[in-house]
Amino acid sequence: VQLQASGGGLVQAGGSLRLSCTASGRTFRSYVIGWLRQAPGREREFVAGINSSGGKYYVDSMKGRFTISRDTAGNTVYLQMNSLKPEDTAVYYCAATSGIYYYTPSTYEYWGQGTQVTVSS
Repeated sequence: VQLQASGGGLVQAGGSLRLSCTASGRTFRSYVIGWLRQAPGREREFVAGINSSGGKYYVDSMKGRFTISRDTAGNTVYLQMNSLKPEDTAVYYCAATSGIYYYTPSTYEYWGQGTQVTVSS
């Protein structure tokens, strides 16, 4: 599985961004695709995930602001981020896991290159 993340950028607080994760590999649909982020000086953390059945998982602090979705072909996963805050500033990664502990970054077997999100105050 190969993953490519895109869509990051600079946005003012309260603004929105949509990140995209495009995957290749015929078994992509069988993985949980997660979005994780890493801010400077902090550990990488789970943000949201979506499984092959469309089940969605979010960190509580992101619920209501972030929405994960998958296109009908199943090859692209999106993260719609609204009401962005300066503390959302981080490198955002998409990743894939065949495991069940999707909240744990070390679970993920395949990683995209990351896309920078910067939220100014």
